[in-house]
Amino acid sequence: MASAPMPQLRKTSDPNGVDAVLPIARMLPLAVQHVMVMYMGAITVPLVIGRVLALPAAQTATLIQADLLTSGIATLLQTIGTRWLGARLPLMQGVSFATVSCVIGIASSPTFAHSQQNEGLRTVYGAVIVAGLVAILAAPLGRYVMKLFPPIVVGTSLAIMGLSLLPVAVNEIAAGTGVQAGRNMLVAMSVFACAIALSIAGRGVFKNLAVIIGVGLGLVVAFLAGQLSPHLSGMPPLLAPVAPFPLGWPIFHLMPSLSMIVIVAITWVESVGDAVVVGEMTNRPATPERVSRLLRADGVATLLGGIMGSFPYTAFSENVALLSITGVRSRWIVALAGGILFVLGLSPFLATAVAALPPAVAGGAGLMIFGTLMMVGIQMLASLGLEPGNRPFIVASVSIVLAMAIVLKPDFFCFMPEWTQSVLQSPVVTGCLSAIALNIILSFNKKTDDTESGKPNHPAQHN
Repeated sequence: MASAPMPQLRKTSDPNGVDAVLPIARMLPLAVQHVMVMYMGAITVPLVIGRVLALPAAQTATLIQADLLTSGIATLLQTIGTRWLGARLPLMQGVSFATVSCVIGIASSPTFAHSQQNEGLRTVYGAVIVAGLVAILAAPLGRYVMKLFPPIVVGTSLAIMGLSLLPVAVNEIAAGTGVQAGRNMLVAMSVFACAIALSIAGRGVFKNLAVIIGVGLGLVVAFLAGQLSPHLSGMPPLLAPVAPFPLGWPIFHLMPSLSMIVIVAITWVESVGDAVVVGEMTNRPATPERVSRLLRADGVATLLGGIMGSFPYTAFSENVALLSITGVRSRWIVALAGGILFVLGLSPFLATAVAALPPAVAGGAGLMIFGTLMMVGIQMLASLGLEPGNRPFIVASVSIVLAMAIVLKPDFFCFMPEWTQSVLQSPVVTGCLSAIALNIILSFNKKTDDTESGKPNHPAQHN
């Protein structure tokens, strides 16, 4: 099916237009805000993998740099796109958290890691490349994936995403003890309070930039509290691009490749869910054709990730919440943010400098962002008429309970087979899959009951 022609760019002051091009003086700070919102999430995956696998600091830095570089390219593919590639929606792309368990399992397995020549990670990259190729070929299935995401599933998924991400922000704030804990709380609450105040009372650019202005205030407070001490000694060079296959040529094995294909298929849950929400925000619906282009771009980004030394990519929900907070939905602002990520990926100096931000600053911003994401999901669910015992109530409550059980105890499903753990240790993926399955089962039961009672079947209008 031929895609729609490239929309014409419109220089306009209306920030709600998905194709709006604003003055660079307005676009740049908004783009930086998108980068800062997703940056900690973007670098968390390579940091965790590097720490668990006990990689040398230089190799971990390479993973981070490759991640930022590929995140930038993936975001540009998704926002600008071509006739067959990319959703052309304001979607920031990053490495999916769902990949962590799978990557660590493959890289640390004695079967694939025989010596000190990075066989484990090279096997991971071989699996990522295969999964990316399969995702590209399977992208036309997007028309069928769309049917799995009615508003009841999307609303439940958004609420789960916000709830499951809140502990990340809380842990960044609650680090340390005694005086250190007090300073962390002061820094985080300065960010949080400033962002809330500007969201309520701010006007124009101050309202749109509530989060980044709060981060700026948090940095000032962190400096005064002695938590931020800039120094240039020992910093890496300003420019040192990552070369393809930084740890050596990839190694291909069947089972790791199959495992990674399953993980990539699971990440489609978040990508498609975000596309549906953003499509509603921007009046550019996530049609089956658009979803196919979205998934194809994810596949290309994943393939590129395997080549550059990174992992599978998906849309970042944190930035979907930011679109709701600011009301600015131009995809060109997000494309500019992708360009900034690309530049950060070229420069180990800049990437290291941004990574040095005090965790409490990111935690304070996270409280605002993740809380908003949760409330957007609850708002969608409330519009469906939640009543004890009805289908939206059951789907949302059961799925959120399962997701929060994993947040509170990550090995909640430890009795399940090992091959399922990469799914069952992710609250977002487990909760989303639960919502999809329950919605299908309960819809089928409702149709069966209506048929047996002689009532005509009418398609649900909302859920």
